[in-house]
Amino acid sequence: MKTLLYVALLVFVTGSVTAQERPTHEIHAAMLYNFIKYVQWPNEGEAGEFVVGVIGDDNVFNTLKQWYDGKPKGNKKYVIKKLSSAAESADCHVVYVGKSKNRDFDQVKASTAGKSVLTITDGSGMGQKGSCINFKVVDGKLKFELNQAVVSGSSLKVSSQLSSMAILI
Repeated sequence: MKTLLYVALLVFVTGSVTAQERPTHEIHAAMLYNFIKYVQWPNEGEAGEFVVGVIGDDNVFNTLKQWYDGKPKGNKKYVIKKLSSAAESADCHVVYVGKSKNRDFDQVKASTAGKSVLTITDGSGMGQKGSCINFKVVDGKLKFELNQAVVSGSSLKVSSQLSSMAILI
C-alpha cells in the first residue's frame, strides 16, 4: 500500500500530471493530502481533530473541504477550515497559504512558532522564508521545496520517501 501511495505522489511531483490536465488548485489539494501521509506529528495517535487551515485560496479550500473534510486520519478526523487571519494558524496541524496571502506569511510563521504545524506555501522564495513545504514550478513542472530546518524545528518527522522527492533547502 505504501508503494502505491509513493508512486501516486511521485506521479504528481514529477510533473506527469500537468496543470493543463487538472486545475492547479486540485493538484495542490491532492499533493497537500499526500504530504500529510508522509509527515508524523507528535501525539499523532491521540483521538480528536486533525485541522487543516487554508488562508488565501478559496479554490484549494473548497476542494479540500469537498474531498477530505470529516474523513478519518488514524484516530483523528480531518477538519478543513478557512482561516480569516494568520493568528488562527496556531490551532492547526497544517496551514496552506495561497499565493494571494504570501504577504501574511510572516504572521503565520509567528503564530505557529514552536508548534507542530506543517506550513505549505505557493510562492517564490517562501521556502527560504521559512515555509516547511513550498510549491515551485521548475521547467514547467510542479515540484516542491522542503525546508528541513523548519520542519525539524516544528518537531515534525518527514519520511525519507518524501524528502527524496523534494528540492531540499
